[in-house]
Amino acid sequence: MRLRKSGQYDTLIVGQRLSAMRRKRAHIMLSEDLLAEVDRLVGERGRSAFLADLIRQEVQRRSLLAALRNARGSWKTEEHPELREGSDAFVEHLRAENEERLKSPPDA
Repeated sequence: MRLRKSGQYDTLIVGQRLSAMRRKRAHIMLSEDLLAEVDRLVGERGRSAFLADLIRQEVQRRSLLAALRNARGSWKTEEHPELREGSDAFVEHLRAENEERLKSPPDA
C-alpha cells in the first residue's frame, strides 16, 4: 500500500487498485514546542503528511484494541486441552513430533 499525493487528492495504491481520497483541511492547535519538534523532524512542508500518517496509525491501533476488547471471552480454555501445559510446551511437542516424522523412513 502506497500513498501518492496530487493537489487536493491523495491516491491510495492498494495492490493494483487506485483509490482517490479527497483531502479536507482541518485546523488544529499545537503547542509551539511540539510544532518546533515536528518541523525539526519533517520540515514545515512535511507537517500534513506526518500528522496524517500518525493519525492513520493511531486510528488503526484503536480499532484493533476495540476488536480485541470485543473478542474478550471468546477463547475458552476448556476447548483447548492441548494448551493445558502452556503454549511453549505445545509447540515443543509439535516440533518433536515433526522431528520424529522426518527421521522415520516413509512407508513403502
